[in-house]
Formats: sequence, structure tokens, C-alpha cells
Amino acid sequence: MSRIGKKPVTVPSGATATVDGQLVKLKGAKGELSFVVPEEVSVVFADGGIKVDPRDDSKVARSKWGMSRSMVANIVEGVTKGFEKRLEINGVGYRAAVAGKVLKLSLGYSHDVDYAIPDDVSITTPKPTEIVVSGIDKQKVGQIAAEIREYRSPEPYKGKGVKYSDEFIFRKEGKKK
Repeated sequence: MSRIGKKPVTVPSGATATVDGQLVKLKGAKGELSFVVPEEVSVVFADGGIKVDPRDDSKVARSKWGMSRSMVANIVEGVTKGFEKRLEINGVGYRAAVAGKVLKLSLGYSHDVDYAIPDDVSITTPKPTEIVVSGIDKQKVGQIAAEIREYRSPEPYKGKGVKYSDEFIFRKEGKKK
């Protein structure tokens, strides 16, 4: 029995949801998203909420049940509130700046790294050492934040690099004489 899948996803008053077979569409203040629920799971819109249930008691249906409910909940949260990932840059001379639709990163290489910002995601730099990635699709926001972090992931000796704001870097002691 999925503890996550049992709970119905409530649709807030600012959003409108439609369920057409296996397709769940949501429209809210931030935008519009849709998700195709796997065939092993049934989805019903009733009583102001979206209920997800497995079609049978097979292992495949039960494993996709909780995942489908989480995906629908992420869509609801995305169109109403949106998602945000914060990145911090540590290191002497390391900085970031947004110029039009390009994120310019100075990360200690001989050249600046240019990252083209996609249309459905916004990237801001409140400080030169801070990057905020925000959007309505949780997967895209996380993927873009991971791609930016990958340009110079933090190293364990001095902690230099790009890290998530809530990430802990395990520090190592340098070699001794």
C-alpha cells in the first residue's frame, strides 16, 4: 500500500484541472503543465482533488502509483507557486552574471563559460556569487541547476566551485609534512 499514493492531490482555487483519460492538464497563475499517467494507474478528478489509484495489485502498478501521484502534485505546485533552486559560487574571482538570455560564469578557466538560458526557465543573479534558477517544471529547474553546478563542482579541500545553497561539502585535510 503506497502511503504517498493514497492521499488525493487537492487543486487550489487559483488553478483549473482537467483529466482526459490518462492525460492530466493543469492551468494556473504561473502557466500550464500536463502529465500523461502510465496505463497501470487510473486517475480521477472529483471533489476538488485528483485521486490516483492502481488498476490492479501487480508490482508494476503499485510501483507507478506513488510516482504518478507525486508527478501530479509537482504539476499542481508548479502552476501555483513554482520551483526554485539556489546555487552559491565559492572561490577567488569566481562570479556569475546574466546578460540577456545568457548566463556568464567566470569559474577560474582561461575563458568564461556561457550558458544559454531556456525560454521556460528564468535565471537571476542577486549577487555575483549567487544564482537563482526558477520555473514551473520541477524537473527542468533541477536539471538546469545540475548542469550549471557541473561546470565546476565543489572540491573537498578548499570548497571552491558551484554548490547548492543547502548542500554540505565534506572537507578533507590537506597533506602534512
